Amino acid sequence: MTRPQLLAMTTVAGLVGTLAAFGTGSANAADPKVAPGGNFDLSTWQLQEPVGSPGSPTTIPPSRLRGPDGYQDAYFYTDTRDGAMTFWAPEKGVTTPNSHYARSELRETNRDGSAANWSLGGTHRLSATLRVVSVTSNVCVGQIHLGTGGSSTKPLLELYYHANGDIVLGTENSPAGGQTPHQVGHVPIGRTWSYTIGVSGGDTIDLTVNGSTTHYPIPASFKPYKQYFKAGSYNQSSSESTTKGARVAFYGLTVAHG
Repeated sequence: MTRPQLLAMTTVAGLVGTLAAFGTGSANAADPKVAPGGNFDLSTWQLQEPVGSPGSPTTIPPSRLRGPDGYQDAYFYTDTRDGAMTFWAPEKGVTTPNSHYARSELRETNRDGSAANWSLGGTHRLSATLRVVSVTSNVCVGQIHLGTGGSSTKPLLELYYHANGDIVLGTENSPAGGQTPHQVGHVPIGRTWSYTIGVSGGDTIDLTVNGSTTHYPIPASFKPYKQYFKAGSYNQSSSESTTKGARVAFYGLTVAHG
């Protein structure tokens, strides 16, 4: 068993028996010859890619991501060497209306394919085992994003990996914007690591990076909003280059709500 597989098993095992899991996926015994949906349960994820028309990136629904013959292309594919679910986001690509940066990123859905949109109450976790293969500046590899409840299009938090190896949590100050950075770890480029981002009790952000856990208060201004998870490669730099960007490989991905 490889180290990435062992880490993926550890990530999932920590949730078994304590939370009801949705969208579970890991690269245990990953098959490098199948699409990501053959190794990961993508039935509660929608994919957004850095192509499409200006302001309207292409999205792929869960129904097309599922199974060994599911969707894959140059921006989202299985690494034929180790079975990793890989996301590629170049510096030049189609972006959403509220961002200057391209992304190849999963957005959480419900089992019926509708957009996930959960309340802060309870316990919610997104766990991943991954490695950043390449990055120009920095890349967001996990988010809790605001859903319905107001006009804001901001995240509650974003987890970034920087080219120098620093892992930084950005917590949003309010739905109006402004982000506070917290350095939470350091991992050399290309090295496998793990994270869990989540919320508990309606008022606390919980973050674990490689087994080290920290907590951050959720400002009251976020209480009216529902939330959802995102994971993948949300590149944080832009240029006219289609060869520079952020490539991120995932070996485990688990969402749990309880």
